Amino acid sequence: MQYLIIVLSVGLLALWYVGAKAIYWAALLALVIYLIKEPGFVFWLFYIPLNIIFLLPGIRRELVSRHLVALIQRLHLMPSISKTEKIALRAGTVWVDGEFFSGKPNFDTIFKESYPALTQEEQAFLDNETNRVCAMTDDWKVYRERDLSKEVWQYLKEEKFFGMIIPKSYGGLGFSALAHSAVIQKMASRSQVLAITTMVPNSLGPAELILHYGSASQKAHYLPRLADGREIPCFALTEPLAGSDATSIRSHGEVFEDENGKIRIRLQFEKRYITLGAVATLIGLAFVLRDPKKILDRGEDLGICCALVSAETKGIIQGRQHDPLGVPFINSPISGTDVVIGIEDIIGAEEGIGEGWMMLMESLSVGRGISLPSTSTGGIKLAARVAGAYAQVREQFGISIAKFEGIEIELAKIAAFTYMMDAARKFTIGAIDEGKKPAVINAVMKYHSTEKFREVINHAMDIQGGAAISLGPKNLLANAYFGAPIAITVEGANIMTRTLIQFGQGLIRCHPYVYKEIEALGEKDIEAFDENFFKHIGFTLRNMVRMLLLSLTRGYIHLSKRSGLVAKYERKLVWSSATFAFLSDFVMGYYGGSLKQKEKITARFGDILSWMYLLTATMKRFQAEGEREEDKIFLKWIGDHALHQIQNAYEEISNNIDRSLVGLFFAYPVGWYIRLNSLSKAPDDALSKALAEKLVSEGSERERLTEGIYLPDNAQEALSRLEHAFRLSCQAEIITAKVKKEIRSGQLQKGETLYVDALKSGVIDEAEYALLSEAKKVKEETIMVDEFSVSDYLKRA
Repeated sequence: MQYLIIVLSVGLLALWYVGAKAIYWAALLALVIYLIKEPGFVFWLFYIPLNIIFLLPGIRRELVSRHLVALIQRLHLMPSISKTEKIALRAGTVWVDGEFFSGKPNFDTIFKESYPALTQEEQAFLDNETNRVCAMTDDWKVYRERDLSKEVWQYLKEEKFFGMIIPKSYGGLGFSALAHSAVIQKMASRSQVLAITTMVPNSLGPAELILHYGSASQKAHYLPRLADGREIPCFALTEPLAGSDATSIRSHGEVFEDENGKIRIRLQFEKRYITLGAVATLIGLAFVLRDPKKILDRGEDLGICCALVSAETKGIIQGRQHDPLGVPFINSPISGTDVVIGIEDIIGAEEGIGEGWMMLMESLSVGRGISLPSTSTGGIKLAARVAGAYAQVREQFGISIAKFEGIEIELAKIAAFTYMMDAARKFTIGAIDEGKKPAVINAVMKYHSTEKFREVINHAMDIQGGAAISLGPKNLLANAYFGAPIAITVEGANIMTRTLIQFGQGLIRCHPYVYKEIEALGEKDIEAFDENFFKHIGFTLRNMVRMLLLSLTRGYIHLSKRSGLVAKYERKLVWSSATFAFLSDFVMGYYGGSLKQKEKITARFGDILSWMYLLTATMKRFQAEGEREEDKIFLKWIGDHALHQIQNAYEEISNNIDRSLVGLFFAYPVGWYIRLNSLSKAPDDALSKALAEKLVSEGSERERLTEGIYLPDNAQEALSRLEHAFRLSCQAEIITAKVKKEIRSGQLQKGETLYVDALKSGVIDEAEYALLSEAKKVKEETIMVDEFSVSDYLKRA
């Protein structure tokens, strides 16, 4: 009998673990209780009616759900959603983020997702036209002259760089999102100004909006002109009093009839931070439309609209520029007084009235996944290449600084984050190229690509030391460093993205029941609420059991179809997902509608979601590229780091839940459980040493890691000279080791004649002497920094 009870109890847990229907585990639970100790009449008197009430929907709706809806609405236990929030939540699609919120991610499905490659045509454009425009761009001159050269501007137009997203049928290049990303990435490794100038016309703006929402006549007229650069676009959204809260824009238009009886719109607007605004010929404008005389017979307040406004229209003021941290891309204020346009100038014409917020949310949700991740990854790869080469070339205390453990730690982070962010970039873009619009994942990508760029560029600057802070043509990193805070700020400031969007929107958008429950409450639909609410309870109980069992078994209860490291981290992610899903429901139930204001808590949940995705993308890359033996170290370091970050976030959440009676339960039993059963420790130091070696050694691994950046052919350029010194330094290492051995034995003495003495004593031969001498000369030349005469310096000031 005892064995039977144990077997049935295990079966009960198994039913909870897989999420079986309530009727099955309710029956089995009754059997287990009966076998343990036959319950009396009173037990069955309560147990059977309760099961009837809660398992039969018709009875449950009348006796439970109807009263529950009234209670929830009275106590505001569920967050309310405004019309604009609903539009934002409906923009885009749920992708692998939904798997993490499920508590039971299907990695068979995840690993079937696309990991894309360029077409031959796209690769040729990257190798030829893109390389050509990079070669034409001297970033030092761009900063001194405060703009790209006229020749570069013209070349960008002629080769249709501004029309990468425009279909060939409209005169554009018709590139995939991956090709678009690859071009921007390469440009960013050469000049952020070049990348930004090319990125903006292909991101949120007139071309993107016309493609998806424009009328047939708008597409036919504007798209060919945008593709070949006859029109330079900008998009004017941000205002002095409307930044992250774009719904609060004050720019407005009023419907009126002109003297000929034609319906027109009179605009008043003041915009700022508009990239390309000072030179744009076509302004995409977001504004609130009002019709006080009800001329259109659609009410007075018609909502946010997006319109196409010619820069030549009377009343527009442009031509002034902001100066964003000295980075000389064109960023400007634009304003307009009594600017008159027609209804046909609204994107989508009359059908586009009031649809502007939806247009912005859907387009922005895609742009976040392409533009900034591409510029950031280009900058990360450049920093990785430069930092590794410089660490190899630069010597202190008689050895390469790459040998110092302090430098190794920074190089290891740079190498790992380079691999990880490129994996995430391609994985995300694969979804976009398949027509998905993963809004939450794109927010994750915007946040982490720009944050990791900032972290990597800081590490690289630290490694270069004085060379990194001395401006001039030889400085390869400073301009990228200046641009890092700009990427952090635009397209949704990172503080807001972390605290409000990643988890805040993700919870409602990606959770299988929450949005349905909120809608049912809003519509007072008792039947829909009842169905989803009780499914939600079962979902929460399932994830609680999964969390406990996965934790107790260290994830091994999950049977993966994969093997090795991928299977190891898959098990950990399934475990983390169950914990994430259960704790999400816990805090939502605990805080109710006030969870919106608990931004410190939601930020940490956002961190967990982000690191689960970044690790998944890394696993996908590792698998898609053939599970190379030499790449295991990347997956191991990133896997341990990601899980350690997730663990820290769980612990911080448990430490900061309010100390009420329920909060104490979370803080102590749940908190202890989280701490005692850690997902992972931080990566081992031994991994850091091996990862750093990837960047300071010649070979295919370094090339693959930094693939896609621009490497100049001109041997006199700063990057070419650094690369040459790097190669010589690597080649000279074995010979230098022989010389140092003799120094330690006392056969040779340090000094200016060291190599000559080594040659004379037979430690090295003539060829080795020539290589050492050349390496020494080139390395010393390479580490020199720029200097200026006082008059030249003052001219630059």
